[in-house]
Amino acid sequence: VERGTLTTEERFKINEHIIQTIVMLESMPLPANLKRVPEYAGTHHETLTGTGYPRSLKAQDLSVPSRIMAIADIFEALTASDRPYKDTKTLSESIRILSMFKKNQHIDPDLFDLFLSSGVYKRYAEKFMLPEQIDEVDITPYLDTAGATQVPAQAPSA
Repeated sequence: VERGTLTTEERFKINEHIIQTIVMLESMPLPANLKRVPEYAGTHHETLTGTGYPRSLKAQDLSVPSRIMAIADIFEALTASDRPYKDTKTLSESIRILSMFKKNQHIDPDLFDLFLSSGVYKRYAEKFMLPEQIDEVDITPYLDTAGATQVPAQAPSA
């Protein structure tokens, strides 16, 4: 709740979960095929504009899996029905809100379009959302017609 009633200290505590995620995962002896898990988990609150946390990374610093993780994390948080601090949202409302993240360049627009056009959001809803949350969604207003199903180029590896 960036513009809400949280104090600076409370906001820091909330944001600290990312730092703890990175510290914990980087200390684990992960096999080679999982060595980038700390990166993917540790960047899910970064934005393409550099306004995210904890590192204020920009688009060129974020890999495709990191960008996917950001979309998945936001969508899961929006659709979750078990959060006592927020009202349960419908599928259409969640997609509309997520589209604002796209509009504000916080999430990858091409990957968001792929998320919609591939139907991943529907499959997730059918598996994890309450039946009363699932309503009709017209995705056409949220899609860019050019490149709606193209996966963006991989950002340079660190």
